[in-house]
Formats: sequence, C-alpha cells, structure tokens
Amino acid sequence: MTVPKKTSSVVTVPWSILRRFWLEHVKIPMSVHQADTAQPSDVGNLMTLTMEEVVSRENMLRSYHRVLKNKGAPGVDGVSVDALWGQVKTQWTENREQLLSGTYQPQPVRKVEIPKPSGNGTRTLGIPTVMDRMIQQAFLQVLQPHFDATFSQWSYGFRPERSAHDALQAAVAHIASGKRWVVD
Repeated sequence: MTVPKKTSSVVTVPWSILRRFWLEHVKIPMSVHQADTAQPSDVGNLMTLTMEEVVSRENMLRSYHRVLKNKGAPGVDGVSVDALWGQVKTQWTENREQLLSGTYQPQPVRKVEIPKPSGNGTRTLGIPTVMDRMIQQAFLQVLQPHFDATFSQWSYGFRPERSAHDALQAAVAHIASGKRWVVD
C-alpha cells in the first residue's frame, strides 16, 4: 500500500488509494432521510455509487458550470476559470480514463497566505487547479444528495441552503419557545 506523501504543508493521497476506498466502502443508506428517523432496519438497505456517475457527461457539465459561476483564482498550473473549457476540450478524455482506472493524480495545491479578518497575522489558503476543482465538484454533486439526506434536520454546518444565520434563527426560536439549552 502506498503511504500518503507530505509535500510542503499539503498531504497528497494517491488517487488509487482513494478510488479503492470508494469502491470498497462507499455504500450509502438509501432509505434514511434524516439521522433523526434512522432505524436499525435501514442498515441493510444500501446503494453503491459508481465512478461512472461522477464522470458522466451530465454531471461533469453541471460541475463545469458551477466552477465557472464560482470563479476563483488559478491553481499551480496558472489556468484561469475562463480558460477551463479549452483545458476540458484537450484533457478531459485522458482525465476521465484516469479517473475510471484509478490512476488520476490531482495537481499540487497552490499555497496563498491571506490576512486574517482581525488583522493579526495570516492564514494559509490552498487553491486547487480549476480542473481539480471541477472534479471535486463532480464528486460533491454525486455524494451530497445521499449524505445530506442522512444528516439531522438540526445540522446547519456546510449544508446546501443552510447557513450560520439559519442556525442562529433556530436557536432564537428555541429560546423563545422556553427551551434553555443550545448546543453548538
């Protein structure tokens, strides 16, 4: 088994390890709509997601448009979001085959220091290449609907259509209804 390599402050995990993990372990409860309503009988009701779903034309086009909409800075290869379509036209067939065979290797992440909002120091931001962002988005689009359905209705962090403001409004409503405890 290949050991993850540490490159400066970024850990690189070989794609073959991630793909093997995906194929062997990613089985998601289909019938669980929220963790609050999970039953022991749900454990046997699993579905397997495939890499073909991730790299399907429809999913990749949605992913491309999402990356285009999000904009962002170029990664280590210097390719901008505006130049992504040209890169897709010349490299996607090869990247797709590598993803399907488990040999795809993401590019290193560009390290950028940005000032903290408080003005005291900086924090490190890692910027992947736009091609890697598109691939990451494709994974997210396939995985999120299945995993999100298993989260508690009271979970707000890093979820679509939910924010810290929504969590705060829920906490205020609970306090107004007479409840005295809020767990963060």
